Amino acid sequence: MARPVAEKELEEIEQVVRDYPGGITAAAIDRALKKAPPRRTLQYRLKYLVDAKRLDKEGEGRWTKYRLPPVAGRATPEEPSEPPVPLSTGSVQMRDYLRRPLQARKPAGYNRDFLDSYQPNMSAYLSPAERTRLQKVGKPPMAPQPAGTYIKHILNRLLIDLSWNSSRLEGNTYSLLDTRRLIEFGEEAEGRDRLEAQMILNHKDAISFLAGAPEEIGFNRHTILNLHAILANNLLDDEGAAGRLRHIAVGIEKSTYHPLELPQLIAECFDQILATAAAIGDPFEQAFFVMVQLPYLQPFDDVNKRVSRLAANIPFIKANLSPISFIDVPLSTYTDAVLGVYELNRIDLLKDVFMWAYERSAARYTAVRQSLGEPDPFRLEHRAALRQIVGAVIRGRMNRKAASAQVISWARENIPPQEQEKFRELVETELLGLHEGNYARYEVTRLEFSGWREVWGRIG
Repeated sequence: MARPVAEKELEEIEQVVRDYPGGITAAAIDRALKKAPPRRTLQYRLKYLVDAKRLDKEGEGRWTKYRLPPVAGRATPEEPSEPPVPLSTGSVQMRDYLRRPLQARKPAGYNRDFLDSYQPNMSAYLSPAERTRLQKVGKPPMAPQPAGTYIKHILNRLLIDLSWNSSRLEGNTYSLLDTRRLIEFGEEAEGRDRLEAQMILNHKDAISFLAGAPEEIGFNRHTILNLHAILANNLLDDEGAAGRLRHIAVGIEKSTYHPLELPQLIAECFDQILATAAAIGDPFEQAFFVMVQLPYLQPFDDVNKRVSRLAANIPFIKANLSPISFIDVPLSTYTDAVLGVYELNRIDLLKDVFMWAYERSAARYTAVRQSLGEPDPFRLEHRAALRQIVGAVIRGRMNRKAASAQVISWARENIPPQEQEKFRELVETELLGLHEGNYARYEVTRLEFSGWREVWGRIG
């Protein structure tokens, strides 16, 4: 006869879960309990609480999360009483359909015609009026500058905003403050699963990758495969799948959609999506096309939606437009929007989300830019040289004495004589201000930065 579960032990688990309204994994519950039971015992108690409807379970495998059921009459953070995203009539109809039980919705496979029917610069998901509206709010009042200038000016804010919001849309439970501490100081939040910290740090690295080489990124295999590899780092069961197109079958949780399974067709459609996106002339249409078609194909084992959200920023980075960071987008609305593409090949709801999210993001970064003032013209002029020499100092693990000699020598050969002293001051100031939250903009790895910090400041 099974031993009855003590109510006190169950209540302790519920108390831990109560502190995480966004959900918490079993591993994080185990760490948060004052006296954790054996893992199998904890799993049994969690199952007991789920069966008794005292906890809700979401997801599968190591990403399974537990949360308290919503209280009647009170909205949860993921289920606002009134969705803040204004919805069109078509979007409301889509949402109502997607809230039916799975057995009441039609099975759907990958529809190649949905991709084939789109002809760049002839077809359009966004109307001319919608593109004009986005251009009006997204174009900052600045003189023409090289690609990537605008995003570099707001990069520190964007690293936190986009890393947090994109991770939140995957069910990550880090708060905005937790995310800031992790990115700026390398401090992981207590009681959280380390996978959540990894997800956020991967976002930071991926954003830095895009911002660091604006002239080189684009809708091509190099950019998108490397973007996936960075976002998927240390998160996949098969680490070899990071940056590699899918050759296994995958399922979509809580959906009737069945993605393509043949690797050859996946690769063919992936290349077609990239070629089509690259041929689109309007940056907003480019961004939205990628948000529609990349997740629909599911070209990777996992992390497809994250790739699409960051890849949507590629045309904005290159054109010096405001980025999109998905501020305040409700998880439930975004999930329904993506499912609407999967099961119905309809973009109404995702378009509502995209338009609303972009306008909110643009407003935020307009305010951020005003608070930061105009960029330093000297720093802007020498940004490539600064990136080159600071990166060389870090990769060379130079201490202060060696770095100073290297900067002087390098400046003599590469900087006009009348600007050398000011440039050396700029480099030294930058080296003194480097920390865990800002080194990635110099295109160095975490290992290279850690190795440099160990020797920085040594004499001789």
